[in-house]
Amino acid sequence: MPQQDKGSIQYVSQFKGIPIIPSADGRPAAMTRSGEKYRTPQGFSAIKDGIKATAGADPLMLGRKPQWLRAPMPAGSKFDDVRALVKEHRLATVCEEAKCPNIGECWNAGTATIMLMGAVCTRACRFCSVDTGNPRGWLDQDEPRNSARTVELMKLKYVVLTSVNRDDLDDGGAAHFAACVREIKRVNPATAVEALTPDFQGNLTDVETVVGSGLEVFAQNVETVRRLTHPVRDPRASYEQTLRVLGHAKTYRPDVLAKTSLMLGLGETDAEIAESMDDIRAAGVDILTLGQYLRPTPNHLPIERWVTPEEFERYRGWALSKGFLECVSGPLVRSSYRAERALERNNAGLGARPKTQAGG
Repeated sequence: MPQQDKGSIQYVSQFKGIPIIPSADGRPAAMTRSGEKYRTPQGFSAIKDGIKATAGADPLMLGRKPQWLRAPMPAGSKFDDVRALVKEHRLATVCEEAKCPNIGECWNAGTATIMLMGAVCTRACRFCSVDTGNPRGWLDQDEPRNSARTVELMKLKYVVLTSVNRDDLDDGGAAHFAACVREIKRVNPATAVEALTPDFQGNLTDVETVVGSGLEVFAQNVETVRRLTHPVRDPRASYEQTLRVLGHAKTYRPDVLAKTSLMLGLGETDAEIAESMDDIRAAGVDILTLGQYLRPTPNHLPIERWVTPEEFERYRGWALSKGFLECVSGPLVRSSYRAERALERNNAGLGARPKTQAGG
């Protein structure tokens, strides 16, 4: 097989065009079971789907999945085109890594959320299926150029950039993130950029590095209500830290829109949802997204309840009454879903769709 350039190594084989990466015990990563270790092409170990397998894992689902949570299987010519571009430029997308239920809809629309700095996160949040490990400083130096070229090839007017947490880097990857934004803007000056970033361990100088890179929207997700932050999020994350990051971003560049997201169905109460909305708005956040937590594997946190489309619509009303410019709210909503439409004041068009197909 051909040698991969900068920051990668030669793949030993391929299966249906997908690189086969050896696991810790010699098996390909594609064949590694959820919760087991494997070795990445860059030579460090990672845990498949982020959370180690445990003997007493709870059943995967809370009863039968409601009809409104059933997304169509990803397919179509545009979906195939986007997938080919992502693989050609060695880009990880949150669409794939986080098992987003909207991947078919978004990719068939010719859009994708690009995940920077690799597909292995230094943290292990118990809701997230991104692989966990220590990249030991590895970065793809071609990523800014490749990201800009992909945006150009896809003719995107709006792109969301997100990333894994990189606590192994002194600045949490802030300079690399900013370099990607600047290169995208240089090559595609008309493209609006939204950055959904790590919390940079609360280092506000690193936050300024990204916010000052020329983007239009800065996002960092609170994820859940204060009481459930632990165990939902990694111990290195905190409710207060995310609020400080968002507040500082808005203070540093008031013209940039600030955005965050809450997952529902983890055991939060209505009073806690309302309290979180107040806290988030007090930090200066402009846009809030609300979606149903979907358990990625039996090793992750169980679902405590299914939130109905009617409840999501009610919560959206609460948010708008509290002063948010928009609240995109629905069972399958994810923080980057229809991001470019967030200010249309119509729940990103979700109200016009049948409830059995309500998107996220």
